[in-house]
Amino acid sequence: MYTLSVSSLNEQIKGLLEESFSRVLVEGELSRITFHNSGHIYFTLKDSSSTISAVMFRGNASRLKFQLQEGMKVTINAALTLYKPRGSYQLNCFSIEPAGQGALALAYEQLKEKLSAKGYFAPEIKKQLPEFPSRLALITSATGAALQDMIRVASSRYRAIEIDIYDVLVQGQNAAQDISNAIALADTKEYDIIVIGRGGGSIEDLWAFNEEIVAEAIFNAITPIVSAVGHEIDWVISDFCADVRAATPSIAMQICLPDTNELYQYLDSISSQLTQHIKQKIFNKKQELTHLLNSYSQHSIEKKLTQKQEEVKQLKEVYAQAITFKVQNASRELHHIESRFPLAINALINLKHNQLLNAKKMLESNNPKFKSKSGFAQLSQNDKVVDISSLEKDDIFYIQSDEISVKAQVLDKNKI
Repeated sequence: MYTLSVSSLNEQIKGLLEESFSRVLVEGELSRITFHNSGHIYFTLKDSSSTISAVMFRGNASRLKFQLQEGMKVTINAALTLYKPRGSYQLNCFSIEPAGQGALALAYEQLKEKLSAKGYFAPEIKKQLPEFPSRLALITSATGAALQDMIRVASSRYRAIEIDIYDVLVQGQNAAQDISNAIALADTKEYDIIVIGRGGGSIEDLWAFNEEIVAEAIFNAITPIVSAVGHEIDWVISDFCADVRAATPSIAMQICLPDTNELYQYLDSISSQLTQHIKQKIFNKKQELTHLLNSYSQHSIEKKLTQKQEEVKQLKEVYAQAITFKVQNASRELHHIESRFPLAINALINLKHNQLLNAKKMLESNNPKFKSKSGFAQLSQNDKVVDISSLEKDDIFYIQSDEISVKAQVLDKNKI
């Protein structure tokens, strides 16, 4: 028997394996996945009773549309090969498809879930579109029918808009990078709105708008972005990331741009309302002015002066009436007094005359000349009439009558 070296044996086995199993489809569950920094992916494929090592080299791995996950059931298109240094065989994977669903569908759901968790779809970060934009950027294929539809709608709705077209690839391997670069560039040009889009197609045709690089460009943009990809039933990742999703490119223009005819009608309506409003204002102001004029006429200086003059006139009349009344009363009283005055004077004269007569009589009755003179004389001291009771012993006094005056002295004083 011929003796083989280990290397020769492994070489022969390698040749047999790779020739016999140059292309196989193997279904199993992913396990122990390792993403090497070289870009290669190492993992184990297993079922309920067996395992086999597998590798997907960088070139093939870069074309994967979805993320490999532990426990995922997949179908692998691969070749069986032997790694001679260790004498172990493994599957060299060319492509991997999720079992039960397409790779693109899974990749779509995985990226949607990832970006949603990062807040790329949050309603509160959505920017409002301006009501009357003046500059618009269209990021699409310059040769696509979608561009012509958008230009046509824009021309019929709002010719005041300035539109710049950024010609990009909208499908194929480099489309996503091309679109994201155009978004970043347009975002620096101070447009009012950026529209990204294309016409309808298969999921593969629209896939550039499902790439994470496009989603990040939309999320990082300052300018409001409208995603208008495919038809109404087509939903791509850019639709969720954009500030507004349009069902079609044509509808995007309807969303972004006001309708000139509607604006004219609106302006006519506003004009009518404004005219009516101004007329009402003028009418109200006239009413206010009339009220102010009436109020002024009622409260003006002239009016107040007239009122004061009228008050003075009334006061004069009242005063004149009062004076007249008092004069009349005084006249009546004076007439009454005049009629009674002579009688009162005569009565008073008579009264006084009688009083005088009575006084005269009293005087005459008290006059020593008219009294009995026998035994009566007037006592005086120091030229003053005194009473005899005021004299004291040894006082000098005079005794007077009508005819003679006697000087006397009190020799003794006794009470009777």
